[in-house]
Amino acid sequence: MDGRSDDDLLAATRGEPEAFAVFYRRHVHGLLAYFVRRTRDADLAADLTAETFAAALDGAHRHRPEKGPGAAWLYGIAKRILVSAAQQGAVEDRARRRLGMNPVAISDGDLERVEALATAEAVTAQLQQGLKELPRAQREAVLARVLAEDEYADIAARARTSELVIRKRVQRGLAGLRQRLEGTGA
Repeated sequence: MDGRSDDDLLAATRGEPEAFAVFYRRHVHGLLAYFVRRTRDADLAADLTAETFAAALDGAHRHRPEKGPGAAWLYGIAKRILVSAAQQGAVEDRARRRLGMNPVAISDGDLERVEALATAEAVTAQLQQGLKELPRAQREAVLARVLAEDEYADIAARARTSELVIRKRVQRGLAGLRQRLEGTGA
């Protein structure tokens, strides 16, 4: 992956088309998930994403880093396109036509991947929120054991408590997360 910042990639787009391709790959999944969460329609989300990136490509030379980072600029375009589509009842394709881009062809497999992506991002957000809501001791135990894969004995030594206490904290923390996820239908 190109190590340049979004701002540098957008600035390089005119002379180096691959720069925009890197910017696209960096943000396409997040933007798709953004649109799926707001529209609950994978086809519409794909169209909105395509039009957003076409508008961004067409206007990359207008991006001003001093006004905000490239990702914020992209999501500003996305928001305007989403509002316009809601008002008009259809997705504009002006930027795609101006660039000579063909309509987006979406297969059933593509739609399933878009929906899976949105679901995965929603579950991740729910897990993050659930972790924040756990008592600090449980959260730290779950993070150490499940994410860092630390041994119970090591976690107990750092927390200056028994291994049994750490096991209970992890058990209670995971039960709390499970309960929160089941309560949201995830």
